[in-house]
Amino acid sequence: MTPPDRVAPGGAAAADLAPGFDAVFAGLPVAVIVVDPADRVAHANTLAEELLNRSERVMRGRPLGSILPPPVEGRSRDGQPFAAYDTEIETAPGSRLRIDFAEAAIVGHPGWRTITLHPLPARHHASSGSARTATGAAAMLAHEIRNPLSGIRGAAQLIGTGELPDLIVREVDRIAALIDRMQAFGDERPLPLSAENIYPLIDHARRLALAGPARSITIEERFDPSLPMARINADALLQVLINLINNAVQALGGVADPRIVLTTAFRHGMAVRTMPGGDKVALPIEIAVVDNGPGAPADLADHLFEPFVSGRPEGQGLGLALVEKLVRDMGGIVRYAREGSPALTVFRVLLPRGSA
Repeated sequence: MTPPDRVAPGGAAAADLAPGFDAVFAGLPVAVIVVDPADRVAHANTLAEELLNRSERVMRGRPLGSILPPPVEGRSRDGQPFAAYDTEIETAPGSRLRIDFAEAAIVGHPGWRTITLHPLPARHHASSGSARTATGAAAMLAHEIRNPLSGIRGAAQLIGTGELPDLIVREVDRIAALIDRMQAFGDERPLPLSAENIYPLIDHARRLALAGPARSITIEERFDPSLPMARINADALLQVLINLINNAVQALGGVADPRIVLTTAFRHGMAVRTMPGGDKVALPIEIAVVDNGPGAPADLADHLFEPFVSGRPEGQGLGLALVEKLVRDMGGIVRYAREGSPALTVFRVLLPRGSA
């Protein structure tokens, strides 16, 4: 049944002003391709046309593989959503795209699916000189921190035994172990990894934040209860979570109703290229720290994980650089994004599954 026209100011019918599907699809702020059950392109919106440098008219009816060869590593064959982060796809001889690729079935239409493409910026590699500078600065910082840490530990032991002194001693010991890693910031020796339950680590990081910098901030949890073990280094992941939560807390200064959401998910078929030119690896374990702050300045968004890059005047720019290194040492990746409406800041950590 067609709803009656509602007359808008000026006498125009509201139905005449409402955009149709074609206009909405064309104006989506992400590149989208619709594929039919025969694996042919049915539709492509404006951003997909610009990204692939082909018009929808040229692409429509052609096999998807002739236009956009999808990633095949771990690709779902049972209708489950599939995604590949930071993957390179050859769209024409000599032309390659670095993108995030996500594929999902269209509910109620067997065989039909959508593919979204998120182009990624070019990688920025620190020069050997800046890497040496970062290493030297980290070593100097570690040396300066050791002395007060020893005093804190001694004072905690003098207080006596109990939950609070024991917590202080454990945290000091953990930070001391971390400093050993910071003194070799450029050391690429592998971390000892094992299959671990990530939830006690998330809970520990949350409790530390609520006892300190996040005491006036709501921290929500949206967890996948069936998540399997992850292949991680427990101390490294705990430091990653603490850094990301503290980063969110700092970003929420002055925000009305500040909120942080900790989420976990299992991403079926997730295949990610962790190193340029390397093979894709399965990273199905996802941990995300989400906040409703303003996000990073646009001119810094592509450089957040580089040493000495900070959006705050008082920031040293080492926290996220250390997060990136620790996650990389565990065989995973960390990504920054602004998602949703209204936009939220998302730091997403993807990790390998622990051995069965």
